[in-house]
Amino acid sequence: MSRQLNMDTVRQNFWKEEYLREKMLRCEWHRKYGSMVKAKQKAKAAARLPLKLPTLYPQAPPLPPPAPKAAPSRAPSPIQEAPIQSEMCPVPPAIRALLYEGISHDSQGRYLYLNTRKLDLPEKRYLFPITTNFTYGWQLGPPVKQELVSCKMCRIDSFFRKNGAFALLDPRDLAL
Repeated sequence: MSRQLNMDTVRQNFWKEEYLREKMLRCEWHRKYGSMVKAKQKAKAAARLPLKLPTLYPQAPPLPPPAPKAAPSRAPSPIQEAPIQSEMCPVPPAIRALLYEGISHDSQGRYLYLNTRKLDLPEKRYLFPITTNFTYGWQLGPPVKQELVSCKMCRIDSFFRKNGAFALLDPRDLAL
């Protein structure tokens, strides 16, 4: 694509005036609004600075009040804490030991552990269904393989149309 070189002095003067006019407009705008733009930029930059919090020095812990010696002291009763309830049943030690034998790259370690855990039924791994989708997979039992008992001709007869491909078409549609 070549440039048109039919520039005469009239056209050159037009582009020169246009360039100078745009330059003057930019200078005028900068003179009017430049200070406001700089103020906004400074405000945004100040907002981006991280907030510096004052340093807190550690205080000495308060001394406990003296205990009254008039009351007989009893041995503190052991408070039974609620055991942490997990969603999953504990892993048998033999399966857990698989984690520490070998590496996953050699199909041992974590890889073997996860594949062994995957073979267990969900009822054995979890104490209760965690999501509603679990209810679909629980108590299904082992998968049952169904053997297809059919002959080749039964499949052919049920797959293909009996009256041909154009049986339901209008004869006028066939003539093109």
